[in-house]
Amino acid sequence: MNLRCFNIWFLFLVFTGAGFAQQTISGTIVHDGLTREYLLYVPASYTGSEAVPLVFNFHGLGSNATQQMFYGDFRAIAERENFLIVHPQGTINLQTGQAFWNVMPGSSDVDDIGFASALIDTLLLEYNINESRIYSTGMSNGGFMSYALACSLSDRFAAIASVTGSMTHNQLAQCNPENVTPIMEIHGTADLVVPFEGDAFFISGIDEVVQFWVDRYLCSEFGSTALEDIDPTDGSTVERSVFSSCDENASIELIKVFDGGHTWPGAPVNIGVTNYDINASEEIWRFFSQYDLNGSLTSSVELNLQDVTVFPSPAYETLHVDFSSAKDRRLMVFDLLGHLIIDINASAQTETIDVSSYETGVYLLSILGDSELYTLKFVKR
Repeated sequence: MNLRCFNIWFLFLVFTGAGFAQQTISGTIVHDGLTREYLLYVPASYTGSEAVPLVFNFHGLGSNATQQMFYGDFRAIAERENFLIVHPQGTINLQTGQAFWNVMPGSSDVDDIGFASALIDTLLLEYNINESRIYSTGMSNGGFMSYALACSLSDRFAAIASVTGSMTHNQLAQCNPENVTPIMEIHGTADLVVPFEGDAFFISGIDEVVQFWVDRYLCSEFGSTALEDIDPTDGSTVERSVFSSCDENASIELIKVFDGGHTWPGAPVNIGVTNYDINASEEIWRFFSQYDLNGSLTSSVELNLQDVTVFPSPAYETLHVDFSSAKDRRLMVFDLLGHLIIDINASAQTETIDVSSYETGVYLLSILGDSELYTLKFVKR
Protein backbone atom coordinates (compact mmCIF):
# COMPACT_ATOMS: atom_id res chain seq x y z
CA MET A 1 0.00 0.00 0.00
CA ASN A 2 2.99 2.28 -0.41
CA LEU A 3 2.80 5.29 -2.70
CA ARG A 4 6.49 6.19 -2.66
CA CYS A 5 7.81 9.71 -2.18
CA PHE A 6 8.56 10.59 -5.77
CA ASN A 7 10.52 13.75 -5.02
CA ILE A 8 11.60 14.52 -8.58
CA TRP A 9 8.16 14.32 -10.14
CA PHE A 10 6.66 16.07 -7.13
CA LEU A 11 8.87 19.12 -7.67
CA PHE A 12 7.91 19.03 -11.33
CA LEU A 13 4.23 19.05 -10.39
CA VAL A 14 4.63 21.90 -7.95
CA PHE A 15 6.07 24.14 -10.63
CA THR A 16 3.84 23.04 -13.51
CA GLY A 17 0.76 23.28 -11.27
CA ALA A 18 1.36 26.96 -10.55
CA GLY A 19 -1.34 27.89 -13.03
CA PHE A 20 -4.11 26.83 -10.64
CA ALA A 21 -5.88 29.58 -8.71
CA GLN A 22 -4.13 29.54 -5.37
CA GLN A 23 -6.88 28.64 -2.93
CA THR A 24 -5.21 25.80 -1.11
CA ILE A 25 -5.61 26.23 2.64
CA SER A 26 -3.45 24.43 5.19
CA GLY A 27 -5.38 23.69 8.36
CA THR A 28 -5.24 21.74 11.61
CA ILE A 29 -7.70 20.38 14.12
CA VAL A 30 -7.12 18.69 17.45
CA HIS A 31 -8.76 15.29 17.70
CA ASP A 32 -8.26 12.66 20.39
CA GLY A 33 -5.33 14.62 21.81
CA LEU A 34 -3.49 14.81 18.47
CA THR A 35 -3.02 17.81 16.21
CA ARG A 36 -4.16 16.64 12.79
CA GLU A 37 -3.32 18.39 9.52
CA TYR A 38 -5.17 18.76 6.23
CA LEU A 39 -5.08 20.67 2.94
CA LEU A 40 -8.33 22.13 1.63
CA TYR A 41 -8.76 23.13 -2.00
CA VAL A 42 -11.43 25.79 -2.49
CA PRO A 43 -12.19 26.38 -6.18
CA ALA A 44 -12.65 29.84 -7.62
CA SER A 45 -16.20 28.79 -8.50
CA TYR A 46 -17.07 28.57 -4.80
CA THR A 47 -18.89 31.70 -3.55
CA GLY A 48 -20.51 30.39 -0.37
CA SER A 49 -23.96 31.30 -1.62
CA GLU A 50 -24.97 27.67 -2.18
CA ALA A 51 -24.16 24.40 -0.45
CA VAL A 52 -21.56 22.45 -2.42
CA PRO A 53 -20.26 18.85 -2.24
CA LEU A 54 -17.11 17.88 -0.35
CA VAL A 55 -14.64 15.20 -1.54
CA PHE A 56 -12.11 13.58 0.84
CA ASN A 57 -8.95 12.52 -1.03
CA PHE A 58 -6.71 10.28 1.12
CA HIS A 59 -3.03 9.69 0.32
CA GLY A 60 -1.31 6.32 0.21
CA LEU A 61 1.04 4.73 2.72
CA GLY A 62 4.26 6.72 2.99
CA SER A 63 2.86 9.58 0.92
CA ASN A 64 1.30 12.83 2.12
CA ALA A 65 -1.60 15.19 1.52
CA THR A 66 0.30 17.48 -0.85
CA GLN A 67 1.51 14.67 -3.08
CA GLN A 68 -1.98 13.21 -3.28
CA MET A 69 -3.44 16.59 -4.25
CA PHE A 70 -1.15 16.64 -7.31
CA TYR A 71 -1.08 12.91 -8.12
CA GLY A 72 -4.77 12.02 -7.72
CA ASP A 73 -5.78 15.48 -8.94
CA PHE A 74 -9.41 16.67 -8.74
CA ARG A 75 -8.74 20.42 -8.79
CA ALA A 76 -9.74 21.15 -12.39
CA ILE A 77 -12.90 19.07 -11.90
CA ALA A 78 -13.67 20.95 -8.69
CA GLU A 79 -13.39 24.25 -10.57
CA ARG A 80 -15.78 22.99 -13.23
CA GLU A 81 -18.28 21.28 -10.95
CA ASN A 82 -17.94 23.53 -7.86
CA PHE A 83 -17.00 21.27 -4.97
CA LEU A 84 -14.40 21.39 -2.20
CA ILE A 85 -11.58 18.86 -1.84
CA VAL A 86 -10.00 18.04 1.50
CA HIS A 87 -6.69 16.17 1.60
CA PRO A 88 -6.19 14.84 5.16
CA GLN A 89 -2.72 14.00 6.44
CA GLY A 90 -2.11 10.65 8.12
CA THR A 91 -0.07 10.19 11.27
CA ILE A 92 3.36 8.54 11.42
CA ASN A 93 3.54 4.85 12.18
CA LEU A 94 6.28 4.65 14.83
CA GLN A 95 7.33 1.18 13.71
CA THR A 96 7.80 2.03 10.01
CA GLY A 97 8.25 5.81 10.05
CA GLN A 98 5.63 6.17 7.33
CA ALA A 99 2.45 8.26 7.22
CA PHE A 100 -0.53 5.91 7.26
CA TRP A 101 -4.27 5.43 7.81
CA ASN A 102 -5.28 3.09 10.62
CA VAL A 103 -7.67 0.73 8.84
CA MET A 104 -6.89 -2.44 10.79
CA PRO A 105 -8.71 -2.54 14.15
CA GLY A 106 -6.33 -3.13 17.04
CA SER A 107 -3.16 -2.33 15.09
CA SER A 108 -2.89 1.26 16.33
CA ASP A 109 -4.51 3.64 18.81
CA VAL A 110 -4.96 6.36 16.17
CA ASP A 111 -8.65 7.11 15.60
CA ASP A 112 -8.72 8.02 11.91
CA ILE A 113 -12.46 7.36 11.60
CA GLY A 114 -13.12 9.85 14.37
CA PHE A 115 -10.67 12.30 12.75
CA ALA A 116 -12.60 12.16 9.46
CA SER A 117 -15.89 12.78 11.26
CA ALA A 118 -14.43 15.66 13.28
CA LEU A 119 -12.94 17.17 10.13
CA ILE A 120 -16.38 17.14 8.52
CA ASP A 121 -17.81 18.94 11.56
CA THR A 122 -15.06 21.57 11.37
CA LEU A 123 -15.50 22.24 7.66
CA LEU A 124 -19.29 22.41 8.00
CA LEU A 125 -18.84 25.32 10.40
CA GLU A 126 -16.50 27.20 8.07
CA TYR A 127 -17.94 26.52 4.61
CA ASN A 128 -21.33 26.10 2.96
CA ILE A 129 -21.17 22.33 2.39
CA ASN A 130 -24.01 20.08 1.32
CA GLU A 131 -23.96 17.61 4.21
CA SER A 132 -25.76 14.97 2.14
CA ARG A 133 -23.07 15.08 -0.57
CA ILE A 134 -19.81 14.18 1.15
CA TYR A 135 -17.63 11.57 -0.57
CA SER A 136 -14.36 9.75 0.02
CA THR A 137 -11.67 8.45 -2.29
CA GLY A 138 -8.00 7.66 -2.00
CA MET A 139 -4.93 5.93 -3.34
CA SER A 140 -3.86 2.54 -1.95
CA ASN A 141 -3.94 2.88 1.86
CA GLY A 142 -6.26 5.82 1.19
CA GLY A 143 -8.55 3.42 -0.66
CA PHE A 144 -8.53 1.11 2.36
CA MET A 145 -9.44 4.16 4.46
CA SER A 146 -12.35 4.98 2.17
CA TYR A 147 -13.70 1.44 2.62
CA ALA A 148 -13.34 1.88 6.39
CA LEU A 149 -15.52 4.98 6.17
CA ALA A 150 -18.15 3.08 4.17
CA CYS A 151 -18.20 0.50 6.95
CA SER A 152 -18.17 2.88 9.94
CA LEU A 153 -19.48 6.25 8.74
CA SER A 154 -22.09 5.31 6.16
CA ASP A 155 -24.39 7.93 7.71
CA ARG A 156 -21.98 10.69 6.64
CA PHE A 157 -20.46 9.55 3.32
CA ALA A 158 -22.76 9.35 0.29
CA ALA A 159 -20.36 7.21 -1.82
CA ILE A 160 -16.74 6.06 -1.81
CA ALA A 161 -14.15 5.13 -4.41
CA SER A 162 -10.87 3.26 -4.01
CA VAL A 163 -7.95 3.42 -6.43
CA THR A 164 -5.49 0.53 -5.97
CA GLY A 165 -6.89 -0.09 -2.48
CA SER A 166 -8.84 -3.00 -1.07
CA MET A 167 -10.07 -4.21 2.31
CA THR A 168 -8.15 -6.17 4.90
CA HIS A 169 -9.51 -9.57 5.89
CA ASN A 170 -10.37 -8.07 9.29
CA GLN A 171 -12.17 -5.13 7.69
CA LEU A 172 -14.23 -7.45 5.55
CA ALA A 173 -15.16 -9.64 8.52
CA GLN A 174 -16.11 -6.71 10.77
CA CYS A 175 -17.78 -4.38 8.25
CA ASN A 176 -21.40 -3.71 9.18
CA PRO A 177 -22.59 -0.43 7.62
CA GLU A 178 -25.85 1.15 8.77
CA ASN A 179 -26.71 2.72 5.40
CA VAL A 180 -26.20 1.86 1.75
CA THR A 181 -23.02 3.41 0.33
CA PRO A 182 -22.34 3.11 -3.43
CA ILE A 183 -18.86 1.71 -4.07
CA MET A 184 -16.35 2.12 -6.92
CA GLU A 185 -13.06 0.22 -7.17
CA ILE A 186 -10.36 1.03 -9.77
CA HIS A 187 -7.61 -1.58 -9.79
CA GLY A 188 -4.87 -2.99 -12.01
CA THR A 189 -4.55 -6.70 -12.53
CA ALA A 190 -0.74 -6.42 -12.38
CA ASP A 191 -0.67 -4.44 -9.12
CA LEU A 192 2.27 -5.85 -7.16
CA VAL A 193 1.65 -3.78 -4.01
CA VAL A 194 -2.04 -4.54 -3.45
CA PRO A 195 -2.51 -7.67 -5.58
CA PHE A 196 -5.80 -7.95 -7.46
CA GLU A 197 -6.10 -11.52 -6.16
CA GLY A 198 -5.27 -10.45 -2.58
CA ASP A 199 -3.10 -12.53 -0.27
CA ALA A 200 -3.57 -15.05 2.51
CA PHE A 201 -2.37 -12.80 5.32
CA PHE A 202 -3.74 -9.28 5.01
CA ILE A 203 -5.38 -8.17 1.75
CA SER A 204 -8.72 -9.37 0.40
CA GLY A 205 -8.96 -10.00 -3.34
CA ILE A 206 -10.84 -7.41 -5.38
CA ASP A 207 -13.43 -9.91 -6.62
CA GLU A 208 -14.07 -10.90 -3.00
CA VAL A 209 -14.50 -7.27 -1.96
CA VAL A 210 -16.88 -6.53 -4.83
CA GLN A 211 -18.87 -9.67 -4.03
CA PHE A 212 -19.20 -8.54 -0.40
CA TRP A 213 -20.85 -5.25 -1.37
CA VAL A 214 -22.96 -6.82 -4.14
CA ASP A 215 -24.35 -9.34 -1.64
CA ARG A 216 -24.73 -6.72 1.08
CA TYR A 217 -26.84 -4.43 -1.09
CA LEU A 218 -28.69 -7.16 -3.01
CA CYS A 219 -27.63 -5.89 -6.44
CA SER A 220 -29.61 -7.72 -9.11
CA GLU A 221 -28.45 -6.34 -12.48
CA PHE A 222 -25.07 -6.50 -14.16
CA GLY A 223 -23.37 -5.11 -17.24
CA SER A 224 -19.77 -5.17 -18.42
CA THR A 225 -18.11 -3.08 -21.13
CA ALA A 226 -14.62 -3.11 -22.60
CA LEU A 227 -13.61 0.53 -22.92
CA GLU A 228 -11.91 1.97 -25.99
CA ASP A 229 -8.15 1.54 -26.05
CA ILE A 230 -7.50 5.24 -26.59
CA ASP A 231 -3.77 5.00 -25.82
CA PRO A 232 -2.38 1.71 -27.18
CA THR A 233 1.10 2.66 -25.94
CA ASP A 234 0.25 2.58 -22.22
CA GLY A 235 0.48 -1.22 -21.97
CA SER A 236 -3.00 -1.68 -20.49
CA THR A 237 -6.71 -1.84 -21.31
CA VAL A 238 -9.84 -1.19 -19.26
CA GLU A 239 -13.11 -2.98 -18.55
CA ARG A 240 -15.99 -1.43 -16.60
CA SER A 241 -18.41 -3.70 -14.71
CA VAL A 242 -21.54 -2.25 -13.13
CA PHE A 243 -23.71 -4.01 -10.56
CA SER A 244 -26.95 -2.07 -10.32
CA SER A 245 -30.53 -2.24 -9.02
CA CYS A 246 -29.05 -2.46 -5.54
CA ASP A 247 -30.82 -1.29 -2.39
CA GLU A 248 -31.81 2.39 -2.57
CA ASN A 249 -30.90 2.44 -6.30
CA ALA A 250 -27.21 2.24 -5.46
CA SER A 251 -24.60 0.60 -7.66
CA ILE A 252 -21.21 -1.06 -7.36
CA GLU A 253 -18.64 -0.34 -10.09
CA LEU A 254 -15.40 -2.18 -10.78
CA ILE A 255 -13.02 -0.60 -13.27
CA LYS A 256 -10.46 -3.30 -14.02
CA VAL A 257 -7.23 -2.17 -15.64
CA PHE A 258 -5.75 -5.20 -17.39
CA ASP A 259 -1.96 -5.25 -16.93
CA GLY A 260 -2.18 -2.00 -14.96
CA GLY A 261 0.11 -1.44 -12.01
CA HIS A 262 -0.18 0.24 -8.61
CA THR A 263 -1.01 3.57 -10.22
CA TRP A 264 -3.71 6.23 -10.64
CA PRO A 265 -5.08 6.07 -14.22
CA GLY A 266 -4.69 9.37 -16.03
CA ALA A 267 -2.13 10.68 -13.51
CA PRO A 268 0.13 13.53 -14.71
CA VAL A 269 3.21 11.32 -14.26
CA ASN A 270 3.80 7.66 -15.00
CA ILE A 271 5.23 5.82 -11.99
CA GLY A 272 4.60 2.34 -13.34
CA VAL A 273 2.13 0.88 -15.82
CA THR A 274 -0.33 3.78 -15.79
CA ASN A 275 -3.45 3.62 -17.92
CA TYR A 276 -4.36 6.65 -20.05
CA ASP A 277 -7.56 5.33 -21.61
CA ILE A 278 -9.41 6.78 -18.61
CA ASN A 279 -8.86 9.47 -16.01
CA ALA A 280 -9.55 8.01 -12.58
CA SER A 281 -10.51 11.39 -11.11
CA GLU A 282 -13.09 12.00 -13.84
CA GLU A 283 -14.47 8.48 -13.43
CA ILE A 284 -14.77 8.93 -9.67
CA TRP A 285 -16.56 12.26 -9.91
CA ARG A 286 -18.93 10.82 -12.53
CA PHE A 287 -19.76 8.10 -10.04
CA PHE A 288 -20.03 10.39 -7.00
CA SER A 289 -22.24 12.89 -8.80
CA GLN A 290 -25.01 10.29 -9.11
CA TYR A 291 -25.60 10.01 -5.34
CA ASP A 292 -26.35 11.75 -2.08
CA LEU A 293 -27.08 10.21 1.32
CA ASN A 294 -30.67 9.54 0.25
CA GLY A 295 -29.63 7.42 -2.71
CA SER A 296 -29.62 8.04 -6.45
CA LEU A 297 -29.88 11.60 -7.76
CA THR A 298 -30.83 10.35 -11.22
CA SER A 299 -34.21 9.02 -12.21
CA SER A 300 -34.47 5.32 -12.96
CA VAL A 301 -36.37 3.85 -15.89
CA GLU A 302 -38.30 0.63 -15.46
CA LEU A 303 -37.77 -1.85 -18.29
CA ASN A 304 -40.86 -3.31 -19.89
CA LEU A 305 -40.51 -7.04 -19.28
CA GLN A 306 -44.10 -8.00 -20.01
CA ASP A 307 -43.05 -9.98 -23.09
CA VAL A 308 -40.46 -12.06 -21.17
CA THR A 309 -41.18 -14.81 -18.66
CA VAL A 310 -38.37 -16.66 -16.88
CA PHE A 311 -39.19 -19.78 -14.87
CA PRO A 312 -38.99 -21.69 -12.61
CA SER A 313 -37.64 -19.67 -9.68
CA PRO A 314 -35.62 -21.08 -8.10
CA ALA A 315 -34.26 -23.20 -10.94
CA TYR A 316 -32.90 -26.69 -10.29
CA GLU A 317 -32.09 -28.42 -13.58
CA THR A 318 -33.30 -26.08 -16.32
CA LEU A 319 -34.27 -22.44 -16.76
CA HIS A 320 -36.96 -21.58 -19.33
CA VAL A 321 -37.09 -18.19 -21.07
CA ASP A 322 -40.44 -17.61 -22.76
CA PHE A 323 -40.98 -14.68 -25.17
CA SER A 324 -44.24 -13.37 -26.59
CA SER A 325 -42.93 -13.98 -30.11
CA ALA A 326 -40.13 -15.75 -31.91
CA LYS A 327 -37.29 -13.52 -33.12
CA ASP A 328 -33.51 -13.30 -32.89
CA ARG A 329 -32.14 -12.55 -29.42
CA ARG A 330 -28.90 -13.08 -27.52
CA LEU A 331 -28.98 -14.73 -24.07
CA MET A 332 -26.06 -14.40 -21.65
CA VAL A 333 -25.74 -15.78 -18.11
CA PHE A 334 -23.28 -14.20 -15.64
CA ASP A 335 -22.42 -14.88 -12.04
CA LEU A 336 -22.47 -11.88 -9.70
CA LEU A 337 -18.78 -11.20 -10.28
CA GLY A 338 -19.45 -10.72 -13.97
CA HIS A 339 -18.01 -13.98 -15.21
CA LEU A 340 -19.75 -15.05 -18.42
CA ILE A 341 -21.07 -18.61 -18.11
CA ILE A 342 -23.06 -19.01 -21.31
CA ASP A 343 -23.65 -16.92 -24.44
CA ILE A 344 -26.16 -18.20 -26.98
CA ASN A 345 -28.17 -16.89 -29.89
CA ALA A 346 -31.87 -17.60 -29.45
CA SER A 347 -34.56 -17.43 -32.14
CA ALA A 348 -37.37 -19.65 -30.77
CA GLN A 349 -40.28 -18.38 -28.70
CA THR A 350 -39.09 -20.52 -25.78
CA GLU A 351 -35.46 -21.26 -24.93
CA THR A 352 -34.28 -23.76 -22.31
CA ILE A 353 -30.96 -23.31 -20.51
CA ASP A 354 -29.35 -26.23 -18.70
CA VAL A 355 -28.31 -24.97 -15.23
CA SER A 356 -27.83 -28.37 -13.60
CA SER A 357 -24.06 -27.90 -13.32
CA TYR A 358 -24.28 -24.38 -11.80
CA GLU A 359 -23.37 -23.91 -8.17
CA THR A 360 -26.15 -22.83 -5.81
CA GLY A 361 -26.54 -19.05 -5.81
CA VAL A 362 -27.78 -15.96 -7.63
CA TYR A 363 -27.15 -15.42 -11.36
CA LEU A 364 -27.88 -12.71 -13.90
CA LEU A 365 -29.59 -13.39 -17.23
CA SER A 366 -29.06 -10.70 -19.87
CA ILE A 367 -31.38 -10.65 -22.89
CA LEU A 368 -30.22 -8.53 -25.82
CA GLY A 369 -32.80 -7.71 -28.47
CA ASP A 370 -32.93 -5.29 -31.37
CA SER A 371 -32.79 -2.12 -29.26
CA GLU A 372 -33.10 -3.13 -25.60
CA LEU A 373 -31.05 -4.98 -23.04
CA TYR A 374 -32.93 -6.71 -20.21
CA THR A 375 -31.06 -8.04 -17.19
CA LEU A 376 -32.91 -10.35 -14.80
CA LYS A 377 -31.87 -12.13 -11.62
CA PHE A 378 -32.57 -15.82 -11.00
CA VAL A 379 -31.70 -18.26 -8.25
CA LYS A 380 -30.15 -21.70 -8.77
CA ARG A 381 -30.83 -24.33 -6.08
